[in-house]
Amino acid sequence: MTGDLSQTEIVTARSGYDLLTDPFLNKGTAFTQDERDAFGLNGLLPPSIGTLNGQVRRRMRALQEFGSDLERYAFLRELQDTNETLFYALLESDLKAMMPLVYTPTVGLGCEHFSRVFRKPRGLFLSPPYQSRLKQILANPRFDQVEAICVTDGERILGLGDQGAGGMGIPIGKLALYTACGGIHPRTTLPIMLDVGTDNPDRLADPLYVGWRTERVRGQAYDDFIEAFVTAVDERWPHVLLQWEDFAKGNATRLLGRYRDRLCTFNDDVQGTAAVATGALLAAINVTGIPLAQQKIAVFGAGSAGIGIASLLLKTIIEAGVPAKQAARQFYLVDRPGLLLEGMNGIEDFQRPFLQPRDVADTWTLENPGTISLADIAANAGITTLIGVTGQPGAFNEKIVRAMAARTSRPVIFPLSNPTSRAEATPHDLDAWTHGRAVIGTGSPFPPLNRGGVDFAVDQTNNSYIFPGVALAAIAVQARRITDGMFMTAAKALAGASPARTNPSANLLPPVTAMRDISLVVAKAVAREARREGLCAELSDAEIDLAIAARIWKPAYLPYRKAA
Repeated sequence: MTGDLSQTEIVTARSGYDLLTDPFLNKGTAFTQDERDAFGLNGLLPPSIGTLNGQVRRRMRALQEFGSDLERYAFLRELQDTNETLFYALLESDLKAMMPLVYTPTVGLGCEHFSRVFRKPRGLFLSPPYQSRLKQILANPRFDQVEAICVTDGERILGLGDQGAGGMGIPIGKLALYTACGGIHPRTTLPIMLDVGTDNPDRLADPLYVGWRTERVRGQAYDDFIEAFVTAVDERWPHVLLQWEDFAKGNATRLLGRYRDRLCTFNDDVQGTAAVATGALLAAINVTGIPLAQQKIAVFGAGSAGIGIASLLLKTIIEAGVPAKQAARQFYLVDRPGLLLEGMNGIEDFQRPFLQPRDVADTWTLENPGTISLADIAANAGITTLIGVTGQPGAFNEKIVRAMAARTSRPVIFPLSNPTSRAEATPHDLDAWTHGRAVIGTGSPFPPLNRGGVDFAVDQTNNSYIFPGVALAAIAVQARRITDGMFMTAAKALAGASPARTNPSANLLPPVTAMRDISLVVAKAVAREARREGLCAELSDAEIDLAIAARIWKPAYLPYRKAA
């Protein structure tokens, strides 16, 4: 079996248990009697011949009987490693219920407990002791069809911090959404964990920990390992899409800058988060009535995600006609030392465009003179949008939210940190503190709000609206690079699909159940932008649409024939 989507049958020489243990080939009870005869499966399976739909119903019932989401996560991971087709058919049967189990928020638990739920190997675990053998490892014929890689080093997993080898849960979960939301063939995806050790004392002390039991490699040795990895990947798959995921602040933007013009690559924490936040804010304008040029935006968390969001929003505001210097002054970036100001020590280069002048708060009354806090900004700056990417639960407290709401009629508040336990505020509290006026988007799913006796779904401002479509476009047209312009296009495509565009009382984002359709809209827009930027072949619109359609895989059992 290959990643060829034009197949109408599977031709394989494998048989018996060997066939049943391959997750890409296993059909379980759905093997027909002729296939059981041809492949030596009689007696190895129950006699009743099933269907994919019947298997989905059986697994859904089993899933519902577990007592915790961690148990459900482990069950789904086991299913993915046993029968890929059934796993994706189950996801697609109820994407709204399944996404929180295979990705945020449950994937956070999966990463924390990775060593305990580990059953079968998936993807690749690469460590510095294997540095001289990376090319040999990647050369395995099993990876011949790879077109998309998601890689992490596990240092900054969601808002949970360093999880070491447990971070592998993130690339596995991300690539599952490549398929479930974007239709990318699972055989063409490869999760990779760059296990460079961990500084998490709980992981190092855990006798069950499956990772490399040493403190993190840093400095030049780390950079040399990353370089060896990128070189090996580029030689093995010259046209592969490489997604960086959950690298710490000191590495995320730095590595993206180093390799973005060498590979077809992006960092979802930096660029995907920025695109979904931008798309949601562009949609929110239809609700608040405050044009982009007049937005004042506070971003709590000035790391790679926060600066990524601010950078894309800055470009959007400049596009709206605001001079660059004036547009930058509309942002208030808050990190550990408070509001980032000109002349501060320890400022990173990527933070410099957003430094406010030292005298910005000269007329403000500060809670603690010497530090300008988020509460000070909310009370004095007249911010219209508040975005959180800190992983600090409760950071958007009642005082801050009420102060913001006192100065803007429809405050836009996006507590984007994942998992749910790390959100800066809950939608219920934000709704109560603003008397139902807040326009809310969260990173993880939350229960609906009750507004006027009617349930109102909370917009999950999650990167899954963006990265599957971007990946689908890049793969379909074989884009040579992925640019900020392509992410800007993705953000605008998402905003264009907003229900609030035609009804200000509606949600900012389409429902999660429409994720496949949204990924297709994003993919078509991004592919056209790649063409406009000269990053792919000069295809017509019709050719682009056909190329994308040809890449979309649907989970279904094909007939099998024994190889001669």
